[in-house]
Amino acid sequence: MRRILNRTFIIVLLSALAFASFAQNDADKADTTETDKKKKKDLPLEAGRTFEFDLTEGSWIALDVSPDGKTIVFDFLGDLYTIPIAGGNATQITKGMQFDSQPRFSPDGKKVIFISDESGGENVWTYEFSTDKKNQITKGNSNNYQSPEWTPDGKYMIASKGGRAHKLWLYHVDGGSGTALVTEPSNMRMVEGAFG
Repeated sequence: MRRILNRTFIIVLLSALAFASFAQNDADKADTTETDKKKKKDLPLEAGRTFEFDLTEGSWIALDVSPDGKTIVFDFLGDLYTIPIAGGNATQITKGMQFDSQPRFSPDGKKVIFISDESGGENVWTYEFSTDKKNQITKGNSNNYQSPEWTPDGKYMIASKGGRAHKLWLYHVDGGSGTALVTEPSNMRMVEGAFG
C-alpha cells in the first residue's frame, strides 16, 4: 500500500511540475507574442550598413510644387526631400527603411501627402512641416495605394486603392475607413485622380 501511495505521489508531483512548466511556456509565448507585436508596429527591418552619396540628378521621381511656387517636394530612393525651386541643396524630410513615394503638397503648403510602407504594407500618410510629424491615414497591410491627392479645401484626400483594378477612394484628413467614389466598371483601373 505504501508503494502505491509513493508512486501516486510521484506521479501527481511530476504531473504538477509538467503542468507548471507548460503553463510557464505558454506565458513566455504570450509575452514574446506581445513583444513581437510591439516590435512589428514599425517596419521591422534595420539597416545593416549605410553609405552616403551626393547626386545632382535622378530618374523615376515623383514631384510636386508648393502652392506658393517656391519649393519642390520629391521622392528619391524611397525617401522624401524638398528643394527650393530656384535650385540648391535638397533637404531630406523622411528617412529610414520604409519606402516613401508620390508626395503632394496640401493646398495650404503645410503638409505633404504620400504613400509609405512604414506600417508593414502600403498606406497613405501625411507629413507636417512645422512638427516633422508623420500620420498614417489608411490602415491595413494588404491594400495597394497610388496617386494620393488633396481635395481643394484640404479637409479630405483621394487615393487609388486596389490590386489590378484600382478605384478612387475618399479619406478624411484625420483618417477613417474611407469611402469608395467609384466601383464600376469593375475591370477599369482608375489612378491619378485630380480636381478641376
